[in-house]
Amino acid sequence: MMLKRRTKKTGMIRGLLGCLLLGFASMLHAADPGSLMARVQVLEDRENIRNLILAYGTAHDHRDYRTFSALFAREGEWVSGMGSAKGPEAIFELMDSVIGHNPLPEGSGTFHILTNDVIDITGDRASAVTKWMYMTPGEEGEPNIAVLGHYDDDFIREDGVWKFLRREAPVDLPIGE
Repeated sequence: MMLKRRTKKTGMIRGLLGCLLLGFASMLHAADPGSLMARVQVLEDRENIRNLILAYGTAHDHRDYRTFSALFAREGEWVSGMGSAKGPEAIFELMDSVIGHNPLPEGSGTFHILTNDVIDITGDRASAVTKWMYMTPGEEGEPNIAVLGHYDDDFIREDGVWKFLRREAPVDLPIGE
C-alpha cells in the first residue's frame, strides 16, 4: 500500500515537472524570433509568394488580365518592355491595350516557365528574383523560346494576402530579331 502511494506521488510530481518544463520551453520559443512558429510562418509566406508568382504566369498565359491585375497591391507597379503602370486598374488597362483582355480557359498557346526563385521575407514585405522563359507555339505547334529574362519583385502583405508591390521584367536574352 505504501509503495502505491509513492508511485502515485512520484507520477504526479513527474507530470507537474514535465508540464512546467514544457511551459517554460514554450515561453522561450515564443520570445525567440528563430522559434518554430516564426520559421513555419516564413515557410508559409514563401509558399504563398511562389503561388502568387505562378498565378501571374497562368493569368498572363490565359490572357485574363483582370485576374492578372488583381495580383498587384493597391499601389502595385508593373514595369516591362510593354510599358509601366501603377495600381490594378491601370495595369489592367495597359495589358488590355497592348495584348487585349480575352480570357482563354484553355490558355492562349503561350507558356511562362518560372524558375530558380530566391525569396527574402522581412515581416509583411518581401523581395524575390525569379528567372522566366516565355514560350510560344512554332509554325507546327512545337514550343519555341521567344525570350528569356528575370523578374525583380517587391511584395507586400496587403489585407493578409501577398501581392506584388513592384514587378519589373528585364529581358536577359532576346531570341532572334
